[in-house]
Amino acid sequence: MSKKIFTEKEIKLLSLNKYVKSVSPKGITYTNEFKHIFIGEKEKGKLTREIFEACGFDAEVLGTDRIYSASKRWKRAYEKEGVNGLRDTRTEKSGRSRERSLSLEEKNARLEAQINLLKAENELLKKIRYAERRMKK
Repeated sequence: MSKKIFTEKEIKLLSLNKYVKSVSPKGITYTNEFKHIFIGEKEKGKLTREIFEACGFDAEVLGTDRIYSASKRWKRAYEKEGVNGLRDTRTEKSGRSRERSLSLEEKNARLEAQINLLKAENELLKKIRYAERRMKK
């Protein structure tokens, strides 16, 4: 991630671009459409900075590090997974995993683990009570 932090003015300027999904002071999320355009233009031999500027981005506002790291990340994802590698999957993979029904063996293992934990807690409490009784004497 780039160390450059966007000012309020820069955030407003960037958010007006149709290829920007969202902008915060620390980061920018580009649309999938822009990523496809970028890869297409890159394959034609255009320079990274030229592509960004042709799509309405100010290279000075974004910073060269952010531009080139995005380029590198998208090219690697495109080479590895094709067009699907360019998609933003954070919304699909965030949060807790879905609950699934457990088999009898899994339920049994969980219950045994819970029993062992309770036994260990009981033993600890016994030791504490024994130590307190000895302190009183």
